[in-house]
Amino acid sequence: MKDIDEQYVGEPGLVVLDITAADEETLREVVDGLQQCWATSGVTPVWRTPGEPGVKARVHADIRRRHSQEQ
Repeated sequence: MKDIDEQYVGEPGLVVLDITAADEETLREVVDGLQQCWATSGVTPVWRTPGEPGVKARVHADIRRRHSQEQ
């Protein structure tokens, strides 16, 4: 897994989330849910780590930018 670039966590409210799920469909559903709440990068390329269960992806989010519930 790549190191986290400082630009993605350089200010309060910026986060990097590494997500592991059983399958790609579940992972995408979780990211879609996050996008309903905050501004996110969406799913980065999904990968598998040999010898470890599930699929993984990294998401960048700005929790200072909330999405309204009406969207």
